[in-house]
Amino acid sequence: MQREDRHPVILGIDTSCYTTSVALIAGRDLVADRRTLLEVPQGKRGLRQAEAVFQHVRNLPQLLAEVLPRNDITGVAVSSKPRSAAGSYMPVFKTGEGMARALALAWDVPLYLTSHQAGHIWAGLFAMGLEAEDGFLAVHLSGGTTEVVSVRLEEPRGEDNEGIAIEILGGSLDIHAGQLIDRIGVKLGLSFPAGPQLEDLAKKGREQGISPVPLAVSVKGINVNFSGAETAALRLVETGAHPAGVAQGVEICIAESAVKMIAAAAEASGLNRVLMVGGVAANQYLRQHLSQELGKIGISITFAPSRLSSDNAVGVAAYGRWRAGRNQTGQKG
Repeated sequence: MQREDRHPVILGIDTSCYTTSVALIAGRDLVADRRTLLEVPQGKRGLRQAEAVFQHVRNLPQLLAEVLPRNDITGVAVSSKPRSAAGSYMPVFKTGEGMARALALAWDVPLYLTSHQAGHIWAGLFAMGLEAEDGFLAVHLSGGTTEVVSVRLEEPRGEDNEGIAIEILGGSLDIHAGQLIDRIGVKLGLSFPAGPQLEDLAKKGREQGISPVPLAVSVKGINVNFSGAETAALRLVETGAHPAGVAQGVEICIAESAVKMIAAAAEASGLNRVLMVGGVAANQYLRQHLSQELGKIGISITFAPSRLSSDNAVGVAAYGRWRAGRNQTGQKG
């Protein structure tokens, strides 16, 4: 259906490993942001892809019913893969892509494909009103990704283009920051995902004067290893270390590792502006520690609001809005 050139109204969809999300952006306004966490049985450290796909199939119609119907949608954007890398693939993202393709065909509107990782970065840009033209570093810390990347604006080319050129500079060589949190959290009896509960446990420990347990920081250049910290933390839990002390140790290990990685990336790239994204970036201790330590060496770091740090479709919709805007001003999409 043909529409006059007006401000874009973009539906965004994201089906990550543990969250079903839809969002609606009209012009510069976030109209709707709906999410459902996937259900993980107590004591389990995650879901198989088939289990997650089933829950997305169940959740998507319910969330869309809260946002639709509307007769002014001008485009649909969706995360079709997990990361900004060749060959990146996970079945869960095909659930959202299939729904997005069907809706775009039914409404006769453009479909914009991006990655889950790019969606996190676009969420930060949207929330903070930042621009990508001058280039910056992004740190993506989550249960499925621990990477430091450089980001620059990129002209759109076809439907499958993220709007930003992402170059991976370094990251985890084994498990991810979110996995470290979740694995230790589950061992401590917390439910999955364990991030908010582990943060609360660590905060109470500091307030009560409980000392953090030391966990080794293993960073070489822009790369990090967390498996050694995981093994040590698990052993400490089993030998009776105070849970709040272990929780603090995990936070400190991730925070100090991130500082070292970012400092090395800034030196290597010449970029000193940093955007922190991903679910782990919602941790308040991490935010305070990075702001303080990086500020000492002249690196500026920005965090999206906590709600837009965790998995969401807002960034995906924001990318679609940007693409639609480029098309309206004469750029070829």
